[in-house]
Amino acid sequence: MKTRAAVLRKVGGPLVIEELEIPKLERGQVLVKILYSGLCRSNINEINGRKGVEFIPHLTGHEASGIVAEVGDGITKVKVGDYVVCSWIKGWGLETSLVQYKSDNGMVNAGNCSTFSEFAVISENRLVKISRMVDADVASLLGCAVPTGAGIIDNFGIKFGKTLAVFGVGGIGASALLRAVYLGVKCFAFDIFGWKLDWAKNKLGIANVYFSEFPQDIEGIFDFAIECSGNKFAMESAFISLNNSGTAIIAGNLEPGERISVDPFDLVKGKKLQGTWGGECLLDKDIPFYSEEYLGGRLPIGKLITKIYSFDKINEGLKDLEKGGLIRGVVKIG
Repeated sequence: MKTRAAVLRKVGGPLVIEELEIPKLERGQVLVKILYSGLCRSNINEINGRKGVEFIPHLTGHEASGIVAEVGDGITKVKVGDYVVCSWIKGWGLETSLVQYKSDNGMVNAGNCSTFSEFAVISENRLVKISRMVDADVASLLGCAVPTGAGIIDNFGIKFGKTLAVFGVGGIGASALLRAVYLGVKCFAFDIFGWKLDWAKNKLGIANVYFSEFPQDIEGIFDFAIECSGNKFAMESAFISLNNSGTAIIAGNLEPGERISVDPFDLVKGKKLQGTWGGECLLDKDIPFYSEEYLGGRLPIGKLITKIYSFDKINEGLKDLEKGGLIRGVVKIG
């Protein structure tokens, strides 16, 4: 069986849509017909070689919605026909070795969840079954943006009565704001793109927006700050903006070798600096929860989707993302 897939063949791209031969499923592997896949800045990091080049040529993409088409040996979590979210975040179930597809130009590597493909071989532990009532474009964002951003809010104790600064209003930052606004957290948004701040005002009702990565006259104010831009100064600013019992949570990624600086006396005074891995999401618990929050109108995930691209326009979507033109772009694959 063959599939069309967007292959990274050189650092910097572009992705090349090719026909690949799908390998026979191994124990713990599931073949998923991909419906929609989200565009994440981590995809750009991969394309630009920031996550290593040894696997090129390879497939990227790590958040998607789909339908189970076939299951390998040992699969108990899903069955053929199930509607699923595909995620880079590990859940329960079998994890298998990396996948190799065959092309006319040799083998193409893929991870345990590589979703820029019409059909994708995915490990059982990267799948979660959800309600078919969740729209497929929205469901794709449950693979990364929502569990990371909303997960930070829920898993770090950011609740009603607290103040929150979000640095970088992309997929993760916007998901955090979406959840925080519903919970009654007082939110402040920072970004270098004015249209994203207008989005935060008009779509989420956030009055406190700042056209900057850096706090101005707000040092020592916030209970929590989330950095989502992958910018050194934004990370440092997130920490500076805290009150003496506040917590800064770093979700962005710096260039390899880049470092941030903090005043250690701020740590002595009680400020905390933490990283996060997927918002500390528990995949099999949190994805169904956020699905139900969406269906109940408490988490309007659709607001995050700036534009939907056809599969043939995937490189256009990635360029728009890199230029700061998206909250979250989604590619319609199947």
